[in-house]
Amino acid sequence: MNIIVTGSIAYDYLMSFPGSFTEHLLPDHLQRVSLSFLVDTMDKRRGGCAPNIAYTLALLGERPRLMGTAGQDFDDYRRWLDAAGIDTSLVRQVDGKFTASFFCSTDKSGNQIASFYTGAMAHAGELSFRDAGGCDLAIISPNDPGAMVRYARECRELGIPYIYDPSQQVARMSGEELKDGVVGARIIVCNDYEYEILREKTGLDAAAMLQHAEAVIVTRGEKGSSILLRDRAVDTPAVAPREAVDPTGVGDAFRGGLMKGLAAGAPWEVCGRLGSVAATYALEHMGGSSHHYSWDEFAARYAAQFGPLTL
Repeated sequence: MNIIVTGSIAYDYLMSFPGSFTEHLLPDHLQRVSLSFLVDTMDKRRGGCAPNIAYTLALLGERPRLMGTAGQDFDDYRRWLDAAGIDTSLVRQVDGKFTASFFCSTDKSGNQIASFYTGAMAHAGELSFRDAGGCDLAIISPNDPGAMVRYARECRELGIPYIYDPSQQVARMSGEELKDGVVGARIIVCNDYEYEILREKTGLDAAAMLQHAEAVIVTRGEKGSSILLRDRAVDTPAVAPREAVDPTGVGDAFRGGLMKGLAAGAPWEVCGRLGSVAATYALEHMGGSSHHYSWDEFAARYAAQFGPLTL
């Protein structure tokens, strides 16, 4: 399938805090928070929502096209993506800007506090689906908010089925901007916390979203995911990791697995399970693209959890 993956392209700076963030948040003083956490480790990794999603798709045998903007420091990252089987011809490098950067601290409970520097990502709205050629399926994942609005509008105008994945940008975008992305999407996906914000800002619950979309997918961490359809819900358990190392990029890996199922025309139950298995591989490694597996290894792990995989 001709898949275009849009979203942030970034470098991740991942830090680990040995305690619990919640122990240091004082309920009576939330109006004035001043905290500094001494972290034990820091890793710099290739990241960004779009490359993470595309990487899982490539591992599963697709050749997705990555569409986004990166900075003058992107050359090595581009070569790595090309070698991984991802088409980067739609990625534009912006002179005089650095690639976006994600600074994230994770505590012992998996809670995260993060900041994101946009850098070259601020130019993502200069790209257009009209210049990208044909597309059978697109995903609009977190990116420059103006670019996300533009991409959704263009996909509707061009008749391109798209997955709307506002995720981290639900906090930044207005209710009208989010609603504009929801209406016209084939599928809407976010985690349970983001779903509540999306629902409050747009005034649309799952039933209202499903008047426009084919499915609303809500991920719930270790509790798995729910695919909400007009006539039923498909609940999928999470796959237990061998070792939980880092949650960064786990949701992106889920989306890549889900999209592999959609590309193969698989039933919703299989799409959800593909997402769960892909997510666990990411959870077992630092960063969103540090893991690797063959198709046979993936299928064997799927079979151990859910039974034989047939696509």
